[in-house]
Amino acid sequence: MKTRFAFLLPALALSFAALQAADKTSAWTTMFNGKDLTGWKANDETPNVFKVEEGVLKVDGGGRAHLFYGADGAASFKNFEFKAKVKTTPGSNAGIYFHTAFEPKGWPSKGYECQVNATHKDVKKTGGLYAVQDVLNVAPNTDDVWFDYYIKVEGKRIIIQIDGKTTVDWTEPADWDPSKTLKNMNGRKLSSGTIAIQGHDPKSITYFKDLMIRALP
Repeated sequence: MKTRFAFLLPALALSFAALQAADKTSAWTTMFNGKDLTGWKANDETPNVFKVEEGVLKVDGGGRAHLFYGADGAASFKNFEFKAKVKTTPGSNAGIYFHTAFEPKGWPSKGYECQVNATHKDVKKTGGLYAVQDVLNVAPNTDDVWFDYYIKVEGKRIIIQIDGKTTVDWTEPADWDPSKTLKNMNGRKLSSGTIAIQGHDPKSITYFKDLMIRALP
């Protein structure tokens, strides 16, 4: 009996540890209410790029602009899961930034970008970690069709999935120095920060809905 009890103790300890980890994982939070841009802050580089139409977030060309999560654009996540439904249109380009921070203009200098692009001339396609681990030439999505976009950041590991298929599984090296590896992207490194949606150029129209996020331990 004592031997059996001793055998069970490690298993019980592992189960308890798993329950503790689960308790620290937040519930999914709905980021977009389908009615307006409450809880988000757009920069003013190009006005009226981000609109709500029929319950969907429309990124309506116009020019470069970014929409940052948080009433002041300053929500903060470190380890997290993000998911959304996305739809591109012919020739469109967009992106999803994470670990970024509000900036009034320009491409966000902090954090990583996850690419959204099926048929834009840029060879870096949907599902890539922009300029770090790219999906080149052939996109995993089709224009005018909704698809699932999933991002997970845990520790130094970044996972991107499109419609459940992994396109990126990359671990940031301990000695990662983007100033030496990338051109004009010194802020491409893990830290913490908000999520941002990119409006890329005047001809790019993309759609987002069912945006959700949850913090991980």
